[in-house]
Amino acid sequence: MTAEFVQSGGAKRLPLPGKPTPFFLEAGEGERSHLFDALITVLLSKDETAGQFGLFTYAAPKGDAIPTHSHADVHETFYILSGRARVWIQDGEGETYEKLLKPGDFGYVPAGCLHTFRVEADDTKIMGASSGGFERFFGEAGTRTDSPQLPHPPYIPSHEQLARVAREHRQEFRFDLRPLDG
Repeated sequence: MTAEFVQSGGAKRLPLPGKPTPFFLEAGEGERSHLFDALITVLLSKDETAGQFGLFTYAAPKGDAIPTHSHADVHETFYILSGRARVWIQDGEGETYEKLLKPGDFGYVPAGCLHTFRVEADDTKIMGASSGGFERFFGEAGTRTDSPQLPHPPYIPSHEQLARVAREHRQEFRFDLRPLDG
């Protein structure tokens, strides 16, 4: 027995439903954005989880560290699916943690902690989860895309655009710190 679900009016299904309801995504589906040299695919947003968490993938080639930043009230995770990424985290007391994460490795950034990361191998893919959801930041700071490919050329927003969108998502970028150099 199979079940089929039909949308009234023959409307095209959006990648994410925008409300807490069961759904499935096939490989590569989701809300895609290009930001810097990365393809970010949102699989689940705060809209589908009543504000509790979001889930996304971050695919990128070896490159520069993203700008150091913090999320006021969002916890973030890094789970390496392929490749490698070096993550730096500074806790509330100023102690810095650094780790090269490889496939299967996991990292956790508590809310309020400064952090950054640098992709260390081409074909790196990271699964990220965040509490409270900031996942729509990527599409607003970058550019939305239907392409499942990495951006060519990279999409580099201005510091002003990045800072404005960050404020809207209760984040702060520290362009003066590279990477967490104190």
